[in-house]
Amino acid sequence: MLTDAACKNAHKSDKAKYGKAFKLSAGNGLYLLVKPQGESWGKYWRFKYRLEGKEKLLSFGTYPKVGLNEARRRCDEARQQISDGIDPGENKKAVKAAKLESATSSFEVVAREWLAKKSQDKSDRPLRLLNNLIPWLGVMGIDSIKPKDVLACLRRIEERGTIETAHRTLQTTSQVFRYAVATGRAERDITQDLRGALTPAKGTHFAAITEPKPFAELLRAIDSYSGSLTVYSALRLAPLFFVRPGELRAAKWQNFDLEAKEWRYFVTKTEVQHIVPLSRQALTILNELKPLTGHLPYLFPSERTPNGDRCMSENSLNAALKRLGYGKDVMTSHGFRAAARTMLDEILGFRVDYIEHQLAHAVRDPNGRAYNRTAHLPERHKMMQAWADYLDGLKSGAEIISLKLKKTGR
Repeated sequence: MLTDAACKNAHKSDKAKYGKAFKLSAGNGLYLLVKPQGESWGKYWRFKYRLEGKEKLLSFGTYPKVGLNEARRRCDEARQQISDGIDPGENKKAVKAAKLESATSSFEVVAREWLAKKSQDKSDRPLRLLNNLIPWLGVMGIDSIKPKDVLACLRRIEERGTIETAHRTLQTTSQVFRYAVATGRAERDITQDLRGALTPAKGTHFAAITEPKPFAELLRAIDSYSGSLTVYSALRLAPLFFVRPGELRAAKWQNFDLEAKEWRYFVTKTEVQHIVPLSRQALTILNELKPLTGHLPYLFPSERTPNGDRCMSENSLNAALKRLGYGKDVMTSHGFRAAARTMLDEILGFRVDYIEHQLAHAVRDPNGRAYNRTAHLPERHKMMQAWADYLDGLKSGAEIISLKLKKTGR
């Protein structure tokens, strides 16, 4: 019978003096293969068996990492499988494949993969939302997670009194599940079963200045901002673009065509392609910013990531506005949309469908068909230039027209 001492000293045995590989039998087809490796010796457990008339070999690891008793236990387990008509070698491959699939299909792995490849918001906000689930669901296979498991995590958020965060977390989790479906790791988006399960979030309106005179004061305050050039540029572009704050923060240079005077990108909220015509004023700001961040992916990179692989945080613009004396109860970065919507209609007199389309809202024609992203593009170019010129006039103290102009199909 092979002993542990014999395994330990195998490289010192008489067989080793010839400097060639040899075997030490442990019985029942199990043996220790001892072979030279340079100036040392390697010791490998092997199990030889026959199945359906074919001789096969199975590895049990190396000695001393796998001791004699453990090797015998694995041998007995393999022999039992053979007696049950199971090929232990094929079974080992199947178990390894299952573990590998489980490792690449856990909720955390899929979530982080989605964040890296598909999430349009490259700030840390989506990860912070998903961290409400990862500690409890991270190791679970995404296809084994039930709606009740997700709901239990969302209830913890509600108990903290952050109902809006619970709803945002559910929306982000839904995107992860849709990505899992697309990559073949889940059958469906189970979060759809949770509609109506959360406490309704109270509707809130983003504070906005929509009157010309106070808006002119805001524009002059923005021009006096003394912070970083990236935040300063974002503040100046926010009223010119009036896109959603998250879209502005995540703007990428590759989507800007300065010669065509257009910014084209995908709107995740409405899942449509969108075009923002660039006014002369916007092009001036972009050309000033390009030497600073043009070599990076984002126009407005996070100051905490020197390599520029993340955009500025969601609080950057609101914090800058607060620094200028405009708290969230007076003006928010989202408020530039309401300001443009109001003044383009009530003061400059542009057609509402032009404005709504430029806001990337779901605009439909009289037949119920959704307009495509290029609808009324020439007119929208003119509208965006007129809007930028109007803002310049406000800043310079030009006379403010308070009455709505007669619409002439502009």
